[in-house]
Amino acid sequence: MSRTSNRDTAHHGRGSVEHRLARLLDTPFLARVVPHLPPEALQQIIRSQGLDACGELVTSATPAQLTSLLDLDLWRDAQPGRDEQFDVDRFGEWIEVLVENGDSVAARTVAALDTSLVVAGLSCYVRVFDPGIFEPTAESDDEPIDFHEAMREGDSTHDRSGDTLTCEVGGYVVRGRRSNAWDAIVTLLLALDGEYPDCFHAVMQGCRQLSNSRPEVDGLDDLLMAPEQHLHDVAIERERRRSRQGYATPADARAFLQMARQPRQARGGAAATASRNPIATGYFRAAEEDAETRSRGTADAALPQEPTVVSMHADEDVSSSIEAVIELLAEAGLTPERPRALLETADADPEAAGLTRLRRLMKHVGNMDAAAYFARSRELAFLANALVAGCSVQSRPFTPREASDAAARICNLGLEYWPARWPSVTSQDASSARAHDTAAVAALHAFPPDSFLIDHDLVTAFEVGWSVLHRDVSLFVAQQLISTLDGLHCVDRDIRRGLAALRRALVEQRDAGTPWLARGAADALAMLDVTAWAGVVGLLDECPVLPAALTAILEGRTTTVSPTAFDFISTAAQVGDVRIFMRKLGDLLSR
Repeated sequence: MSRTSNRDTAHHGRGSVEHRLARLLDTPFLARVVPHLPPEALQQIIRSQGLDACGELVTSATPAQLTSLLDLDLWRDAQPGRDEQFDVDRFGEWIEVLVENGDSVAARTVAALDTSLVVAGLSCYVRVFDPGIFEPTAESDDEPIDFHEAMREGDSTHDRSGDTLTCEVGGYVVRGRRSNAWDAIVTLLLALDGEYPDCFHAVMQGCRQLSNSRPEVDGLDDLLMAPEQHLHDVAIERERRRSRQGYATPADARAFLQMARQPRQARGGAAATASRNPIATGYFRAAEEDAETRSRGTADAALPQEPTVVSMHADEDVSSSIEAVIELLAEAGLTPERPRALLETADADPEAAGLTRLRRLMKHVGNMDAAAYFARSRELAFLANALVAGCSVQSRPFTPREASDAAARICNLGLEYWPARWPSVTSQDASSARAHDTAAVAALHAFPPDSFLIDHDLVTAFEVGWSVLHRDVSLFVAQQLISTLDGLHCVDRDIRRGLAALRRALVEQRDAGTPWLARGAADALAMLDVTAWAGVVGLLDECPVLPAALTAILEGRTTTVSPTAFDFISTAAQVGDVRIFMRKLGDLLSR
């Protein structure tokens, strides 16, 4: 078959998948299939087809699914490793889509959600008042308060043109903070008042408490205002839910990675060597508690219930529909992607040669101890989640696959450096072995023994590797680059100015232990040598990598290389390559 016909067939196949995916939203079994799909899959469908086309899908989800789905869809990353921010505009889109599917459907769906989340979202769109506050008391001679002026007080988002979005619902006065989604919100509130009065009053009272004017600035405190505090509380509760589902929160991930950069002996002496990282310990404890809770729930569900009549034929239809949906999502590339351990064999993946020790140990523990293998696999998943939530690579977020790959490779690096970093766990004297005894060197190279991961965890191995990357790559490169710049002479004034700014940034961030924050100033090196610049910025990164440009320099290749291609550092030999490159850097920049 010709290349042209191959391409046409592929295009036709892709179009067929997209068409089938669109038709999925019209399947008569959708309402019965959706409750069996993971929230991540629902979000992938929404992202692919658009929220406005997924109204029936959304309204068919269970309350638990909706909560998880909103946890995913209503929050946006501010920047890699930073706390996620509530997306106010996206909340408005959700309200509009729900109302488009029917007032009663929207009210039923919102009534099933967490009231705090609904209040947090609606309070960004409306302010709620009690009409009685605008009337003077019988004993007062005060003039009546101007209705609209009172509601505008402290509202920085009111319409400056003078138009007001105001209505009365269920005994409350509602004023719009913004015009978008106003009609949908009013419709929703009316439906809630008529069909779910308890939920309606809980939501309105919550919004009422967040509608007060801002207090005068007196400089006596720096506390969050009520709306900001409420949204902060909602964010904290979301993080708790996601922690129970196996996700690492950005704050915990950042703290874990920062602690991991410091060897345990430096954090707490010899006693720290035997103890697990407290953040990892808390993560696994929460996961175990959630598993126990789910187990109890399953046991409760197994108790005798009221008899129901079930159609066996209908069950088979639903089951086959679920399988078809999962297959279609996989074919469309919408299968939910979460970090996992990537430990392919070297035959299946040539790049897996950098995981020699880790693969050998995991294979042995898998054959010998199923419980230990499960624990090590869960640790790898935690480490990958920590990188996704709390770190960046090349100044951008990790993809789940990259994070899984990086976690495994950093663990492999930690296992290679373990004897030197943790002498208490081996009888080998690493330094003397390297210096004198050939047999000891060979034994050291084979360390650790195959049974090592039965009794030792991969979180500690990661900490060893992560601290090596920080000290022997990031900080080392920053210091060597400072020395190189001191001996570098350039006649161009703009280049000299840029190099001087780079040196100042390097010194400041080296002393702070965050050399990757000087990465932006390294652009000055691109004016001298683009390939050398690409190598330096990769090594200065928060998660140091070996850029393809650096490898090309060391191998003496002159072919074109991708400026974004890189390998994660997983062996001591690669750390040695970093030192060789830095010795060559001065000559590269002086040419």
